[in-house]
Amino acid sequence: MKVPFFRPIIGAEETEEVLDTLKSGWLTTGPKTKKFEEEFAKAVNAPFAVAVNSCTAALHLALEALHLQSDEAVLVPTMTFAATAEVVRYLNAEPVLVDVHPDTLHIDLADAEERLKKCRKRVVGIIPVHIGGMMVNMEEVNKFAKKHNLWVVEDAAHSFPAGWRKSEKDEWKICGSGDSEVTCFSFYANKTITTGEGGMATTHREELAERMRIMSLHGISKDAWKRFSSSGNWYYEIVAPGFKYNLTDVAASIGIHQLKKAELFRKKREEVAKKYNEGMKSIEEIELPPEDINRIHSWHLYYIKLNLEKLSINRSEFIDKLKERGVLTSVHWMPLHMHPYYKKVYGYEESDFETASKVYYRLISLPIFPDLKDEEIDYVIENVRRICEEYRN
Repeated sequence: MKVPFFRPIIGAEETEEVLDTLKSGWLTTGPKTKKFEEEFAKAVNAPFAVAVNSCTAALHLALEALHLQSDEAVLVPTMTFAATAEVVRYLNAEPVLVDVHPDTLHIDLADAEERLKKCRKRVVGIIPVHIGGMMVNMEEVNKFAKKHNLWVVEDAAHSFPAGWRKSEKDEWKICGSGDSEVTCFSFYANKTITTGEGGMATTHREELAERMRIMSLHGISKDAWKRFSSSGNWYYEIVAPGFKYNLTDVAASIGIHQLKKAELFRKKREEVAKKYNEGMKSIEEIELPPEDINRIHSWHLYYIKLNLEKLSINRSEFIDKLKERGVLTSVHWMPLHMHPYYKKVYGYEESDFETASKVYYRLISLPIFPDLKDEEIDYVIENVRRICEEYRN
């Protein structure tokens, strides 16, 4: 049997909507992108949403709208994808990498406090990352941000739909609806919902939404796409040197229907996670992902941590053994401070981030997607168990 790491689900509704778009003659940013924005905003209870061509674009636009300057710095967890920190560099500012909690892999605010004190540049913001789809405790992040007068931009590439609450007595807060300046989502091919390539920025501040919208299409004045419609005008003005980050109507056509299925997809991934948890809870050689009754988990990722002291093989060998048996996996991620660029430019060493450096060598992300079949789930569990038994110390 072969079990892929991910398998996208595109239904007849998405196909028909794309065909309708192709037949309409309007392929780039237009009415369907606008509809997707409006429906996504409602889904996360946010006043404003701006559709773009990637989560990276959303993050970049957010930082530009917040006027990040080259003599400033931003706190970024080292355990994240390249985009979270590289957008800071796009504006010639400095990403101050921060260690993470060993269980959740979320940004460690105590470590952030220490690094903030030592930073030579003025730290103006923080970008928490909701790894795997389990949200960071945003109450703690917001308190930290308020204490240090920082803006907050959430990297929510993994966390739609997701939510958090302080306790069982409190109401749920949906990711994208909170007090952060901007929340940025991804609709890449393997994300919880997809448009092939795509992203979204949500905010409660109209001026940020307006700036991001303008800058997403060359800095052209408001509703530039309408100049090609019957209600528009040929005339436009460039108000700033913007970017080419707009989402197309072809992509939005997929997103409109993926959005309608988002909670169904999430529940199916949650069922996969429950079966994994039940099937692997007795395996002493691995540590299962954390859970929290005060989180609505999107389950974009299901990562295990190997207890390497109990195994005679390392993580790379474990991955190879699974691959030989037809189970494809991934690693999320090699921490940023271990990449050549950040080592060279900022002089980071593995020892500078004790938790992230250690946990990296233990991480394996297993297949998880809505239509993962029971026999495939069982096959993954069986082979994780067999490898642990075969190479047990």
